[in-house]
Amino acid sequence: MEEKVLEILNQERRALGVHEMESLMKLGTVEDLKELLKALNQLEIETKIYRTKHGNYMLFEDSNSRVGILSVTTKGTGYVMMDNGEEIKVYEEHLNGAIHKDKVIVNILDKDESPMIGEVIRIVERGVKQLVGTVFYKHGKIFVKPDDTKINQDIRIDINYHANLVEGHKVVVKLLTPTKDVEYRGEIIKVIGHINDPGVDILSIMAKYGIHDEFPEEVLKEVNAIPEKVTEADIQKRVKNLKQDLRDKVIFTIDGNDTKDIDDAISIQKLENGNYELGVHIADVSYYVKEDSALDKEAASRGTSVYLADRVTPMLPHELSNGICSLNPNVDRFALSCIMEIDTKGNVVKYDIFDSVIRSRIQMTYEKVNLILEKNEIPEGYEEYAEHLRLMAELANILRKHKEEKGYIDFEIEEPKIIVNEKGEAIDVQLRNRGTGEKLIEDFMIVANETVASHFYHMDYPLIYRVHGEPSEEKMTNFLHLVSVLGYQIHANMNKLTPKTIQEILNSLKDKKEYYILSSQMLRSMQKAIYDTTNIGHFGLASKIYCHFTSPIRRYPDLTVHRSIRKCLLDENVSLDSIKAWQAKLPAFAEHSSETERASIDCEREVDDMKMAEYMQSHIGEEFKGIITTVMSFGFFVQLPNMIEGLVRIEDLKDDYYTYDESTFSLSGKKNKRGYRLGDDVEVVVKAANKEAHTIDFILKKDVNNDKEKKDKKR
Repeated sequence: MEEKVLEILNQERRALGVHEMESLMKLGTVEDLKELLKALNQLEIETKIYRTKHGNYMLFEDSNSRVGILSVTTKGTGYVMMDNGEEIKVYEEHLNGAIHKDKVIVNILDKDESPMIGEVIRIVERGVKQLVGTVFYKHGKIFVKPDDTKINQDIRIDINYHANLVEGHKVVVKLLTPTKDVEYRGEIIKVIGHINDPGVDILSIMAKYGIHDEFPEEVLKEVNAIPEKVTEADIQKRVKNLKQDLRDKVIFTIDGNDTKDIDDAISIQKLENGNYELGVHIADVSYYVKEDSALDKEAASRGTSVYLADRVTPMLPHELSNGICSLNPNVDRFALSCIMEIDTKGNVVKYDIFDSVIRSRIQMTYEKVNLILEKNEIPEGYEEYAEHLRLMAELANILRKHKEEKGYIDFEIEEPKIIVNEKGEAIDVQLRNRGTGEKLIEDFMIVANETVASHFYHMDYPLIYRVHGEPSEEKMTNFLHLVSVLGYQIHANMNKLTPKTIQEILNSLKDKKEYYILSSQMLRSMQKAIYDTTNIGHFGLASKIYCHFTSPIRRYPDLTVHRSIRKCLLDENVSLDSIKAWQAKLPAFAEHSSETERASIDCEREVDDMKMAEYMQSHIGEEFKGIITTVMSFGFFVQLPNMIEGLVRIEDLKDDYYTYDESTFSLSGKKNKRGYRLGDDVEVVVKAANKEAHTIDFILKKDVNNDKEKKDKKR
């Protein structure tokens, strides 16, 4: 019936009443009429047809309305984005109860404006099902003010069920308001803590992204049944041939100083033919986390561990992530090993993937490894491993050169590290070190990931790949325009965009003072890497086939790769039916893992922004040197050497009247024609910092000095 309705409306291309449709479709029974009304209702819900105020129906595309997702600015103005890229502006008085992220139907009021002006006439679906906010009382009633400044409506809470709440409680609220009701009501589903309690600031952001630090009771029961150590009996069951028992091999781990969840260990030797034998040994999480168990379902739901300023919210309970699964030193552990023979050009000429038992000799740190590889200083306890590390560095250099020849793109993006005290307060912001040891592990993990992915791809076995599409020509053209605005010329073949092209562009900019800004802008021009069961390659790594195999403790896609290895390579009784059943599950895992990864990244960034603002609250009035990284119509952002970024507002530029030039990404003044542009070095003073809003405001040092001079003259 639904197809018939769409067919009639497509033929007529006008609004039709129910009885007119009934006649055109030659329906004659009461049952037919009921089916028609049911179809009309469903098609209206799906926004395929539109019902006019007179009760007639037409194709939605023929109406004066559009459907899209509402995005609301902090000032209350809304913008509805359609799938085709169209945008409709909706003023606050025309939102009619719609809030940020809602899917809405908009009636166009003015087509001549750019963007078009519209009015929300219906909320199709609430985009926000629950939110985080702060409790306050007004006229004896309980309200919650949302933390998200784009949702500027307060939520009313039924006082009868929450009489013990006090002002300042941070809570998670489930929205209950019917779509036709413009007063928002909600139900508190969790009290996070008081706003002044240590750690509640981070817990509140975690709750916003649906990240929780507690595990369900049924998961903990399963964890309690898992042994705390590997027994000799377990080893005897696992080891079927000598190659699987690697406990006599020199294997060790390299991680950060405070790492407790150790996924990967490495080994190396030089072969008689001059090649290298690299072993990458990954914690065999799949041995303990059984498919479809409560533990497995919880891990799949979380998708990833989340690393925040002073804590880790693990994908697996600590008993596994820091215990039996973690490749801790001097204890037996089950692993999946990928042993690769690599020639002097960086090619993997032979490999083997199998389940193993290992015993890591030592838990090394990047800091001490870098002392050996960068300064030739050998810390105590590392003496017998120094030559192994030097041999590893030799191979890592070969692998990196091989990657670079293929077009591997190293964006060299700096990352901030938030240092907190025992109360969780930010006391310093530093740059994360990315030394020789860090790059060595990165190179080894990449080649292991490529080797496993290639094996599955060529065997046509089911696998979740890590994919990264090529950037759009439009975004690259915009980037090249930005480069030309800064006065640099790049000659690149945009018709044949390859990783090598991007690499050459970045290399040509290496000596420019704006390089790190341009590298960041280039990265933003790229697509986001995601998980998918269809391989399209990884553009940024210049890899034709890639997956994530090396971090099953903290990433669910890696755990699925281990399951693929177990099902397709290690299971002697594997059947075609079981492989097909596993293949059918993977697309949902891939999609959900991409979503949870995005949520974790957004959560980590928001926590960093909040903690940076907290840190700068104690530096109001202090002077810093920085560089302009972004110029907008309302001002420009200045980044300090430690990656802290703040806004210089246009109204705080006191020496001239400035206007924004979109074509040159600059602010130019009536007198100061050059004005301010991307890459300019500036000296700033911290004007304000707001931890709750995650904002930092700067003012130019010269403007502060000018104000002082004016005040002194008045005196």
